[in-house]
Amino acid sequence: MENIRNFCIIAHIDHGKSTLADRLLQLTNTLTDREFQEQVLDSMDLEREKGITIKSHAIQMEYTYQGKPYKLNLIDTPGHVDFSYEVSRAIASCEGALLVVDATQGIQAQTISNLYLALNHDLEIIPVINKIDMDAAMVDEVKDQIVDLIGCKPEEILAVSAKTGQGVEEVLDAIVTRIKPPAGDPNAPLQALIFDSVFNSFRGIIAYFKVFNGTIRKGDKVKFFNTGMEYEADEVGILRLKMIPRDSISAGDVGYIISGIKDSSEVKVGDTITHVNKPCEKAIAGFEDVKPMLFAGLYPVDADEYEDLRASLEKLKLNDASITFEPESSLALGFGFRCGFLGLLHMEIVQERLYREFNMDVITTVPNVPYLVHTTKGEVIEVHNPSGLPAPTMIDYIEEPVIAAQIITKSEYLGAVIKLCIDKRGVLKNQVFLTSDRVELSFRLPLSEIVFDFYDKLKSISRGYASFDYVVDGYQEARLVKLDILLNGEGVDALSSLIHNDNAYEFGRRMCEKLKELIPRQQFDIAIQAAIGSKIIARETVKAVRKDVTAKCYGGDITRKRKLLEKQKKGKKRMRQIGTVEVPQQAFLAVLKMD
Repeated sequence: MENIRNFCIIAHIDHGKSTLADRLLQLTNTLTDREFQEQVLDSMDLEREKGITIKSHAIQMEYTYQGKPYKLNLIDTPGHVDFSYEVSRAIASCEGALLVVDATQGIQAQTISNLYLALNHDLEIIPVINKIDMDAAMVDEVKDQIVDLIGCKPEEILAVSAKTGQGVEEVLDAIVTRIKPPAGDPNAPLQALIFDSVFNSFRGIIAYFKVFNGTIRKGDKVKFFNTGMEYEADEVGILRLKMIPRDSISAGDVGYIISGIKDSSEVKVGDTITHVNKPCEKAIAGFEDVKPMLFAGLYPVDADEYEDLRASLEKLKLNDASITFEPESSLALGFGFRCGFLGLLHMEIVQERLYREFNMDVITTVPNVPYLVHTTKGEVIEVHNPSGLPAPTMIDYIEEPVIAAQIITKSEYLGAVIKLCIDKRGVLKNQVFLTSDRVELSFRLPLSEIVFDFYDKLKSISRGYASFDYVVDGYQEARLVKLDILLNGEGVDALSSLIHNDNAYEFGRRMCEKLKELIPRQQFDIAIQAAIGSKIIARETVKAVRKDVTAKCYGGDITRKRKLLEKQKKGKKRMRQIGTVEVPQQAFLAVLKMD
């Protein structure tokens, strides 16, 4: 165990974590040149297309320092705020962390929040300044920022260029010398923490774990602490780029177990593995249950695929434990699931992964945040869906979730950022100048206002320099109304939303205009209306496609034409009574992207 080091890389999005991991893997000869590709740990197609890390990836390296061989277990983590749960799980499996800061951008909001996660677990922090080869690098300024943030000595900060490989050797030496070896007893009863799992269609569910105490061997009878299920360890091993079988894995090390589990509900991330005949006394404190930030309905395009969608979601949950889902039904869309996500990007990624990995095409409804409804009877109901709202006469008042937001930006964009937050019903709590041209703002904002386009707008007004991080900070009373969208007088419950009274008219009008563009023309007029209760607040009409029935009448009496037009009018009226309006999938998505 003296020769094992477990560490993760934490940073803000796009500060060069995956590139630094590439250099570490090359320097330790973990990969051959044939296996190597840029951002080698970002193995998902989606990660490579978007240029972001979505999943934490564990990999073992071997490094010789002063003649002694060391085993280094690296977990590369995502940087986006929507995947912070992945980061918290990686941190729980490590003894140290590389804190990577971009020399051209300095410390960003997500850097700070990930750092606090690491400090809460008593991790040894090794600060690293990356991208020092760039012309815009401000190495000395960023060094001062890091010293202010974590109180280390300036000489403890490593300056590297992950792209060129400059200074990466010192990072490996610092990992060996500064990070403590894992504590634990290889001869004690087995205690291993599951920090991730994947579904393999040939081998069942593969669980990734870190051994805190004891030793796990191939063929051992093991049980999972929380579910109480017992299995035989068919194969255990370590994680390189591929899985490499080993006879045993001892305390302090990271590995995988295959035991032919088929049912995804039996494996829970954060569970403890122990032996059947000599179990440990208590489970390892796992991770807190994640709190979803927004809810949306996922419905199969074809109603017969409901059970397939359930199976796909269960398999996806193995690999992304931050999704929650429960069954629900909708008048317009049939049976589906109400899913909880950590943010809009997370929702987009889940939808994309369902399509790519499980071939599931789904319709997504308008996302909502959870509201607390206080009824006149004194009850409190949590509502995730506008259709679950009690009758207006039953509602005393509604509370909405609020967040404490932390925004770091350049001082030249200060006015625009404050205006954006105040337009979103935010309250400025604090303003601190970190340096002469960097300012940190603390806002209290309603969660529902930042769900849609807040992050995009913040990035565009600050030219990408503002960084944003938030934590949920309780509930506050709000004047909310339920906005319904009616097509030909019939409500489409998938498009209804709870919205603040002041924004309802504007939002309703824009929604009607957008739907008018997207709903294809029929043989009859389609009335698109936005309504609050029984009051219509906006209306657009999709005009009917009409055949020119009077084309064959030329000359003669006007009554001949009128007779044909009246006949057509009757037909249109009858058609409207029995015709139904198909709402295309783009219409549901367009609501999210309204500017």
